[in-house]
Amino acid sequence: MGSGGVQLVLSDVDGTLLTSDKALTDASVDAVHALHAAGVAFTVTSSRPPQGLAMLIEPLAIDVPIGAFNGGVFVDSALRVIDQHPLALGVVAQVVAMLDDAGLSPWVYTGTTWFVRDADGPHVQHESDVTQLVPTVTDDLVSALGDGAGDAAKVVGVSDDHPLVAAAEASVSAALGEAVSATRSQTYYLDVTNPAANKGEVVDYLARVLAIPAAAIATIGDGGNDTLMFARSGISIAMGNASDEVKGTATLVTAANDDDGFARAVHELVLPTR
Repeated sequence: MGSGGVQLVLSDVDGTLLTSDKALTDASVDAVHALHAAGVAFTVTSSRPPQGLAMLIEPLAIDVPIGAFNGGVFVDSALRVIDQHPLALGVVAQVVAMLDDAGLSPWVYTGTTWFVRDADGPHVQHESDVTQLVPTVTDDLVSALGDGAGDAAKVVGVSDDHPLVAAAEASVSAALGEAVSATRSQTYYLDVTNPAANKGEVVDYLARVLAIPAAAIATIGDGGNDTLMFARSGISIAMGNASDEVKGTATLVTAANDDDGFARAVHELVLPTR
């Protein structure tokens, strides 16, 4: 890693930075402030839309690019879009059709709008509470984009049948290959984005725009989509609540998110590199 140690910490949000009840603890806030005091930059990447990350910016004093939609959209601390990797309309149509055939409920996001077919569908209210977005209901998710709503940043397939979601991940990846990135952000969510919109690419993007070697970036996460950023960073830290599969791809493991695992990772694993 070199004498300088970690220069940037890139963290996942749900299941990592936040507790199970979506709280940002004082210990986590203090840990990020300790990073800043040590000259270490901090930012987040998440499958959430930009609006769902807004509440983190002020308490954590984030002043470098934020990777929303797993890097599908990069915003600054004022939520202004500074870069994006949208999905082509034809690809959106293919993905929505495949999710329908697989028995999942599809959603479509642009940088500012969230389209669903049923406001009372599975996890819609929960997602709205978490992201502070109100869904726009439409029968035709693809035509809604064609009507000038903007480019699609992400398509999500939703189901509480977790093996069904896993099977859909495999089938979408096999059918569309390098045209998409398909990963599960939760056991019940399949996120489909532009292939350049994945957390591994977020590491590369931040390394480039901040002029920081990827080897000097530490990543922290708990989900399958976090393993992509683990593979690109100098230090990768899996949360204690992560699956054994995810833990096996990280260089280090910390405590669970409900046991201040993020704060402990910063103090015990990141700051000592300085």
